[in-house]
Amino acid sequence: MPRYADCLVVHAHLFTMEGTGVGYRADGAVAVRGDAIADVGPTSRLQAEFEAEEILDARGCAVLPGLIDAHMHTPLAIVRGVAQDVAHWMQQALAPYSRHITPAAALAGTRLNVVEALKAGTTTMVDYARPLPGWAEIYDQVGVRARLSPTINALPAGGMAGWKLGDLYPLDEGSGEAALDAAVAFSEDWHEAADGRITVMLGPQAPDMLSREQLLKVKSIAQRQGLMIHMHVAQGDREIDQMLQRYGQRTPAFLDDLRYLDDQLLAVHLTEATDPEAELIARRGVRMVLCSGSIGIIDGIVPPAQVFRRAGGWVALGSDQPSGNNCSNLFNEMKLTALFNKIKFRDPTVMPAWEVLRMATIEGARAVGLGDTIGSLVAGKQADLIVIDLVAPQLSPALQTPIRNIVPNLVYAASGHEVRDVMVAGRLLMRHRQLLTVDEPAVVADAQREAEAIAGRVAADPVHSQLALLEPMAAGQL
Repeated sequence: MPRYADCLVVHAHLFTMEGTGVGYRADGAVAVRGDAIADVGPTSRLQAEFEAEEILDARGCAVLPGLIDAHMHTPLAIVRGVAQDVAHWMQQALAPYSRHITPAAALAGTRLNVVEALKAGTTTMVDYARPLPGWAEIYDQVGVRARLSPTINALPAGGMAGWKLGDLYPLDEGSGEAALDAAVAFSEDWHEAADGRITVMLGPQAPDMLSREQLLKVKSIAQRQGLMIHMHVAQGDREIDQMLQRYGQRTPAFLDDLRYLDDQLLAVHLTEATDPEAELIARRGVRMVLCSGSIGIIDGIVPPAQVFRRAGGWVALGSDQPSGNNCSNLFNEMKLTALFNKIKFRDPTVMPAWEVLRMATIEGARAVGLGDTIGSLVAGKQADLIVIDLVAPQLSPALQTPIRNIVPNLVYAASGHEVRDVMVAGRLLMRHRQLLTVDEPAVVADAQREAEAIAGRVAADPVHSQLALLEPMAAGQL
């Protein structure tokens, strides 16, 4: 008697990510029932064993687990591209814009960023933002998987007027408590929501933006509620300077003394971590997010991910914020991660294509605490998968012998536009490049209107004279 499947994906170049490699299966198939994978195997066997409501023919395509973007700031898509090619990108490029982002504009940025990432094959988005009403609802409505981190900091509610580079931040306990209360309330509403598709992590913005006491309070609440902590760690020389001024310690030593370095922590960037510090953090069980594109553009640095991995730590990939990185595209992050590390170590064998593909799938899933649920195509896991057209000129020809070239081509040649179909929790969200759960033209048009309104407010604000990019604008270079 045949088994039932809602959808049977057949005739694929299948990459399951099982084992220690990419788990390749020629002419592979995936049976999906409800929100989960019912079986994986040869097309001939699954077609014989299953009666399916729908057949998804993946002939000439690669089928992979959905990609995982482990660190995003989606509201900032509304000011995409305003903070490149400058020193002090936050203070002299982004800040004059961010002060004029209204709640409506922030939500328009999130919608735009979710659409962008989804179309490039990202099925799990680990977002880090203010918990505005409507933020989580966007993920619920579109149908992607989300790991949401409400931002917690103790910076003064009225802003940082008068603060200059090199000054110690003024921390306000009341602002910190209010942000923590909002994050806890958000987690109570949204953790394990949408049939478990939406989960929550607590998001202290950085160790230099909360007091020691409030950092410990975040840790205690996270332990009590079984939540991970998602935090920027050693993210720049500004942070290290703040930590040395306030505590007389660099970030890794400070967090180690606070017993923050354990497998509950998802540490983002480690831009300024030395190799010994990165090894210490990895040995403590911390997971790392590497944002190669963002940190390359805004800092010109290659973070110590290779050292972290060699010390036994899990590394996920993140796109960070589109105001500085311009795109949320895991294919871009995979390629830049491989190239930057090869260049850094002057070794073409460092970070091969198969390793960075695992960082965007199964290792990324493990890093963000979802390794038992997603990241590989295995019976019992959630049915999050993408279908990639290998007939696209830049991915052709697809060869299997004597050398299989599909994975290198995906990492070094794909742009994300080759993603044909996207499924999350057994539900098709994109079919033949058409989004099925969101009105893409309306999202883009709304974002354009909101962005133009922000630009008008920035132009009318005298603070815009601090923008570092005004000089190349005046010279006709932008």
